[in-house]
Amino acid sequence: MTPSTERNSIATSLRMMHSFRGQGSAMSLSPGLKKSDRRHPTMAFSQPPSIGPSLVRHRVRPELTGLVAGIVGHREQASQPVTRRQVAGSLMPLVLSSGPTLDVVHLSHGAGEGRHDSFVAGLMPGWATTSFSQVQLSVQIYLTPLGILRLLGLPGRELASSVVSLAEAAPAFNQDFLEQLWDRPTWGKRFELVDRKLLSLLSGGLSPDPSVAWMWRQIQGAGGRARIGDLIEQTGWSERHATSRFTAQIGLGPKAASRIVRFENALRALRKLPAARVAAEFGFADQSHLVREVHRFAGVAPTDLLREDPPTAHSAIGSGSERLPPGQDQSPVRPRRDLSPQG
Repeated sequence: MTPSTERNSIATSLRMMHSFRGQGSAMSLSPGLKKSDRRHPTMAFSQPPSIGPSLVRHRVRPELTGLVAGIVGHREQASQPVTRRQVAGSLMPLVLSSGPTLDVVHLSHGAGEGRHDSFVAGLMPGWATTSFSQVQLSVQIYLTPLGILRLLGLPGRELASSVVSLAEAAPAFNQDFLEQLWDRPTWGKRFELVDRKLLSLLSGGLSPDPSVAWMWRQIQGAGGRARIGDLIEQTGWSERHATSRFTAQIGLGPKAASRIVRFENALRALRKLPAARVAAEFGFADQSHLVREVHRFAGVAPTDLLREDPPTAHSAIGSGSERLPPGQDQSPVRPRRDLSPQG
């Protein structure tokens, strides 16, 4: 099926769905709502009748391990506007759209509200609200902070807390590339083109400081519970210098980045375990501390978030964490002792 045929098929399905609209009900965000209403953290998020989302996951090439966490083909259509909460996370989407746009209705932190087609979102210390009408058709590349440096050649600080157009953040994925991508008739052919582009970018990006890369991997490996002071001590840098270098390259300071990683892991655990146990096992001072962190990074209390069950980058790629090649030494310096989780 060609992209034009695919889009025509979507439009036909939508007309059929509109004819059956009376057989079901759904809550949707009215385009006429005031901006203050759109920002309210407990607003109703729509779940209209839809076909999808349909996700096609592509295996990441070994050369891109630690830089690209996942590549997904995304196709979704709905008979009414769909509004979703996007919670904070450690992976950054590079979205290659076939044309349909996504509205970033609200960002709790940062800049980039508005209508986007193809874009990159940087590391976010908060949550967002997005909305679309009728159709989404895109390839989504989920980058790690190290991938932003190596593949896009951008220091993380330049993208952090921002949603940026593809032309500005990743000019290698230009209009010619997008036309080639969507001229290909299958997801497999599209993924082949994306792979070739990503591999070609490996040699032209920025290399992170070995100590910064090591600190990031330690934070990831410990699920956000590594003691930041101990990590900094291992690098041999002063706290001020380590924080400055880490922030410039990753996008947020080591403590803020660690909080996001811990939130991601705690959110997965909350789907299976009581909040009190999650708070204890993930190093929160108490359950109220956990609730405050969830509210900070998702905009609502844990019970409301679980009720909504919004999609995340990790649920899209079907993985809990980024993986390193077997036997790869991820440390630029030899730790003098084991780093215990922080309390």
